[in-house]
Amino acid sequence: MHDTAYATARLFFGLYWQPGFRTVIELGSQNVNGTLRDHCPPGAHYVGIDLEPGNGVDLVVAPGQPLPLADASVDVAVTSSAFEHDPCFWQTFLELVRVLRPGGLVYVNAPSNHHFHRYPVDCWRFYPDAGHALAIWAQRNGLPAELVESFIGRPGGDGWADFVAVFRKASDAPQRRTGRIAHHLEALNAYDIEAPARLEFETRDTWDTRRAAGLEALLQDRERELDAARDEIAQLAARIDALELAAAAPLLTRLKRWTR
Repeated sequence: MHDTAYATARLFFGLYWQPGFRTVIELGSQNVNGTLRDHCPPGAHYVGIDLEPGNGVDLVVAPGQPLPLADASVDVAVTSSAFEHDPCFWQTFLELVRVLRPGGLVYVNAPSNHHFHRYPVDCWRFYPDAGHALAIWAQRNGLPAELVESFIGRPGGDGWADFVAVFRKASDAPQRRTGRIAHHLEALNAYDIEAPARLEFETRDTWDTRRAAGLEALLQDRERELDAARDEIAQLAARIDALELAAAAPLLTRLKRWTR
């Protein structure tokens, strides 16, 4: 698990956890280099689900199979750095929503950029409107999911720009949270259910294109510095040539006299 995925999950649990929540499932829970389980509040029942046995895996589910959990039996479902490896992540998303109780939450973190990494396959990257598309897909399949917030987070030291989204299964109870994840870090194209008509920090840029533009500007500055240095070298070379000719002039005069 990369640095920003770990840190953003901590923000999710800190901002969205509700006193009545009791059960959490994690899809893609094998602890390879970090686990979301670290952030789960004490006392909650946490079930890690993955494709094969391993550290942090409580339940093994074969790819494409439904989760062996009852409808409306889970309060929170989280998944991080897993949907990009899922050939049909939209179907998996339906399963996560299906098992949620009304008012329950789905937290998704998936890459919006960076390296090709097969585990065992690498199929997808997620852009800002992916959260809306998933909510629409759930609604078309009879599951009342709504997008609460989403954004693209600034890459950390590991270089991943995360697509982050929080979904809620519709309920008559009001949405409860103590803040937005996007307001605790640097984000682009941030959607929030309380201001659905616009994106905050809206831009056509991605973090990759911003970085590329910065590097291009830096390269142009260095090229101008190099051109100036070349001009200065040419001027110095001309002065050296002039000085050498001036120093050699008396000798040339004497040589002319000797050869007469």
